[in-house]
Amino acid sequence: MTLKGGEPEFNISQKSHKHELTYALVGNPNSGKTTLFNHLTGLKQKVANYPGVTVEKKEGCCYSQHGERMRLIDLPGAYSLSAHSPDEEILQKVLLGNIMDLAKPDRIICIIDANNLERTLYLAIQVIELGLPTILVLNMMDVVRRKGLSIDIKKIEKILGVPVVPTQANKKETLLALRIAMSQQHLPRPRPLNLDIPEKLKEAVVRIQHALPVNWSFGEAFLLLAGTNRHKETSLLETKTLVNEWRDLLDTELPQWRSKIIQARYSLVESIYKQAVLQKSEHKKSTSERLDNILLHPIWGWATLLLVLGFLFWTIFSLSEYPTNWISSGIEAFSNYTTSLLPPGPLRGLIIDGAIKGVGSVLVFLPQIMMLFFFIGILESTGYLPRAAFLLDRIMGKVGLPGKAFVPLLSSYACAIPGIMSTRTLPSRQDRLATIMIAPWMSCSARLPVYLMMISILIPRSEYSSYLKTAILLGIYALGTFSALAVAWCFRKTLLKGKGSFAVMELPSYRLPCWKNITTEMIQRAMLFVKRAGKIILAFSIILWFLMAYPQTKTFEPIQLEDSYMGQVGKIIEPIITPLGYDWKIGIGLIASFAARELFVSTMSIVNHDNAHILFTPLTCLSLIVFFIFAMQCMSTLAVVQRETNSWRWPIFQLLYMTGFAYLAALIVYQTGIFLGYH
Repeated sequence: MTLKGGEPEFNISQKSHKHELTYALVGNPNSGKTTLFNHLTGLKQKVANYPGVTVEKKEGCCYSQHGERMRLIDLPGAYSLSAHSPDEEILQKVLLGNIMDLAKPDRIICIIDANNLERTLYLAIQVIELGLPTILVLNMMDVVRRKGLSIDIKKIEKILGVPVVPTQANKKETLLALRIAMSQQHLPRPRPLNLDIPEKLKEAVVRIQHALPVNWSFGEAFLLLAGTNRHKETSLLETKTLVNEWRDLLDTELPQWRSKIIQARYSLVESIYKQAVLQKSEHKKSTSERLDNILLHPIWGWATLLLVLGFLFWTIFSLSEYPTNWISSGIEAFSNYTTSLLPPGPLRGLIIDGAIKGVGSVLVFLPQIMMLFFFIGILESTGYLPRAAFLLDRIMGKVGLPGKAFVPLLSSYACAIPGIMSTRTLPSRQDRLATIMIAPWMSCSARLPVYLMMISILIPRSEYSSYLKTAILLGIYALGTFSALAVAWCFRKTLLKGKGSFAVMELPSYRLPCWKNITTEMIQRAMLFVKRAGKIILAFSIILWFLMAYPQTKTFEPIQLEDSYMGQVGKIIEPIITPLGYDWKIGIGLIASFAARELFVSTMSIVNHDNAHILFTPLTCLSLIVFFIFAMQCMSTLAVVQRETNSWRWPIFQLLYMTGFAYLAALIVYQTGIFLGYH
């Protein structure tokens, strides 16, 4: 659509310099948007949810070159402004000012991957069409240079009519030009773009623009015409009537008119690419391309993935052994010292058996959890994780899930809660529900202490024990993963029937790991784990100690477990769990683990404060491992499922089917072992 032409002139007054400008950060997934946001805001960030929805809102602030405070909103990553998922709907609503108690942003920073202009410029064009002052950031310019390409920044500015800033978001020193652009007191609204669309469609958009109470931009009017913008002002009867009349007319005279604008945008993208991107030197096969020939190979790719995962789990046992022993010795020494200070009685039992041993039995696994997140950070920072997702995407498609579902499932290995929340990026409700239903089967870090405890009982320390332990842990994760995919296939064939959806898989170039970010992320995860141990596990350990120590006889003795409140509950459920190889003491641990899976370890420490290991036979350990792989032992996860599905029906169903499956699987393992003569 050609309305006006001319050179970009960045001198139209937008806001007074005393006004606190609000910038919305928009970009494709993996464009470096969040890295840029973190560099600009530093620690001046806050996270909440948008009103009425569960989509996360991340805000921060930074300061202009003149010392003026600016507000930044990091919006969900998307490939277009057409709202096909909750995340994309929030993106559109924020940019259009349709969020309650949240004003439309003053300006937009649109971050795109300069290495993939032909794909990423489409979103930038849609953003510019909204008419808000926009700064276009071409990120990952280092990759462009390595490929021997040259991008004419001035040419793109001339065509799009907005300031264009090249950056490398992972290096703060490259962001000075962006800060200067953001600090401009007068930033223009972009002029209408030169899009080649039919005159009838052009007329429809212009008529709708002028019929509205305020003069909307081309992008806003077109979103309304296409039926993807439900602005509160469109509730006016005359506006609805006008829009419906034009839709009917276009459907009659210009079939597939919605696709015409899409084609026009891609034509503009192609024109920009041809005019602005030059090949300075002969393109040689990049390191990423050579590596992908191996890492994405249908045979060698899977072999590499298994080796990488095997090495990761091996390090959990081998490299973390020394710090684990140090922490264990420190907790034991502190416990002995505290025991020497306190006289026998309830207070000493509370502090030693309830608090110190309850929390300490979980803290000893901190080095292994830190090691896990450290190596996951390396895989993510180097660009290998998307390749693993690409390999698994072939399997995901066969079970009826889109490739994008791998991201929530991958997040669930750390914790099911953020994994379930990230299903908002999936466009199909059936895909979202199926992914939510299986996400807890991705063995989260909270299960790791239980697995490590059981594996250490199964495999005594020896010269080759670390290799055996690695194989068992790898098998645990594989069993949970492939069982989840099998159940997803069943759901998509029965309860959650529907057409499959397609998604774009991002394969960024390989990079050297950013050690600072990896270390920071690992420390943050460690602090969250310690905080969880310090609050939730400490509180529940004390409560459990009380329930196991009372009612008391006249003279206080160490835990009189069998006659305690919790012991009585354990005796009640013992007939149900005996076929699984568990006694009433283990039953107490299963009940406690529903609050937090790690509590099983601390509960076993409290139940038998001398040596919790004597409660388990090897066959019982295998049965417990299988039970914890499949059981829904987490109240927090159920609460998040209820919030995401807006119904108690799905979390209750999830609790029943997962617990039932876990019981049946553990029963088969234990009874088969008994039949074969193992005890």
